[in-house]
Amino acid sequence: MLETLLLKQSEIQELADMKEIIDYVETAYSVDANRKVQMPSKMYLFFNKYEGDLRIMPCFIRGLDEAGVKNVNVHPRNPQEHNLPTVMGLIELVDPQTGFPLAVMDGTWITNMRTGAAGGVATKYLARKDSKILGLVGAGMQAFTQAMAIKEVMDIKEVKVSCRTCTHRETFAKMVRDKLGLNARAVDTIQEAVEGSDVISTTTPSRTPIIHRSWVDDGTHINAMGADAPGKQELSSHLMEKSKIVIDCWSQASHSGEINIPVREGTVRKSDIHARIGEIVNGDKPGRESDGEITVFDSTGLAVQDIVTAWNIREKALKAGVGQTINFLE
Repeated sequence: MLETLLLKQSEIQELADMKEIIDYVETAYSVDANRKVQMPSKMYLFFNKYEGDLRIMPCFIRGLDEAGVKNVNVHPRNPQEHNLPTVMGLIELVDPQTGFPLAVMDGTWITNMRTGAAGGVATKYLARKDSKILGLVGAGMQAFTQAMAIKEVMDIKEVKVSCRTCTHRETFAKMVRDKLGLNARAVDTIQEAVEGSDVISTTTPSRTPIIHRSWVDDGTHINAMGADAPGKQELSSHLMEKSKIVIDCWSQASHSGEINIPVREGTVRKSDIHARIGEIVNGDKPGRESDGEITVFDSTGLAVQDIVTAWNIREKALKAGVGQTINFLE
């Protein structure tokens, strides 16, 4: 009788590093662009009373014969009010032939790492090759994994960190220095984090634009990671209008990504989108074409990123004898 592998977060953390996760995410973007993926758009349950939501993200990768679903929440009040992470998730991997649950695993760490890796992949293809300064707007776990991933693809000389709470950004900057060995410092304002930065990653839940065109130097690359639900927006519509926009998925980005409000306003149209990131990974469309253009990667997060990553983690766990098994049919 087949058994289901159970993996908790601490076990998953030991099974792959960020360099591997970047490779997994790049593979995910590639197979998606090659139309080898069956992946409905995220479904949302909104808990408005609690300012949170739950997303359901299924995926079948025909090219790899891998399937699964992730359930993931976003509750920004959790750290302050409940001592819980803002983002938590569970991933179930399913045998496409029988539907049997091959694995159930923590999805929190995978979500944070693959989101960071997405910024790493985009930076690899869209940032100027001489980029040195990284600006982080937001100072949570996803900002940390942005720094982890971008360190793998960019020679970072300085990291500037901004968030609403002074003590938190100072603590975060110290963590980046201590754990990643990067020259990181807290700055007082978002504008200071943005101005002069070659690459910017935004990871806030903002519903009003917090970054403006006049702050952004020509040649900057921006990873817009925070807008992941309808009504969220971190970059001004004017900035988006003046940028080369790369997305992960039109249906998700236009519904709940950084472009969702500019699309609704008519500032950005589908014809204004330069490419999907997978098309650039595959060489079907160019990435950065000049040192002067502003590039924006609108990342909404795709189930294919989670499932490719989780299947690789499962394979490593089986080889290493990590995790527990259970027979749900008993």
